[in-house]
Amino acid sequence: EIVLTFDDGPRPESTPVVLKALADECVKASFFMNGEPMRQHAALARKVRDAGHSVGMHGNQHPHFSQLPAAAQLADLDAMMGSYRAVLGSEPPAWRFPFLEETPTLLTTLGERGITVMSIDAGAEDWLPDQTPQMLTDKLLSGLAKTGGGIVLLHDVQDQTAAAMPFLLRALKGGGYRVVHVRWD
Repeated sequence: EIVLTFDDGPRPESTPVVLKALADECVKASFFMNGEPMRQHAALARKVRDAGHSVGMHGNQHPHFSQLPAAAQLADLDAMMGSYRAVLGSEPPAWRFPFLEETPTLLTTLGERGITVMSIDAGAEDWLPDQTPQMLTDKLLSGLAKTGGGIVLLHDVQDQTAAAMPFLLRALKGGGYRVVHVRWD
C-alpha cells in the first residue's frame, strides 16, 4: 500500500492536471499546501478539498525552519494556520515540514496543538528539472522497492509531475501497489 502526497501547491497551471489524473484513476491523495499560494488560489485549494482529498499544511512561505529562530518558526506556523482557516474554514489537521527539516520547537508545538506530522518513505525527486514520466516513475518504483510501500512524496507545482501522473498511476497499479487515502478528520 502507498499514500500519495503532494507538496507546495496549489498552482493553477499544474494542480488541476494532477486532480484530473487522480480522478481518472479514482484515487485520493493528501496535499500539503503552502499558505501564500493557498490564499492566492483559494478556489483551487477548496476544489482539492471538495474533490475528497486531504489537505494539510506545509509552511506559510516554505522556509528552512532549521535555519530560523524559534519565534520565526512559530510565526510562520501561525500564519500558515491562519491561511488554512481563512481558505478552508476549518482547523488544520496535519503538517509536513518543508525540506523534511524537523525542528524541536515545531514538533513540540504541533504535538501540543494536536496536529499530525507526516513525513515520507519514498519519492521521485520530481523537483529536479528535465525529467520524463519514465524517469520519475523509475525513481519512485526504485524507492518503493526498498521500502515495500509507504508515503510517497510528489509536488503538484511541477509541470513534469502533473504531466507524468497518468503514466505514474498506471505504473503503480501495474506494479501491484494499492493507493490508500489518509484522512485526518
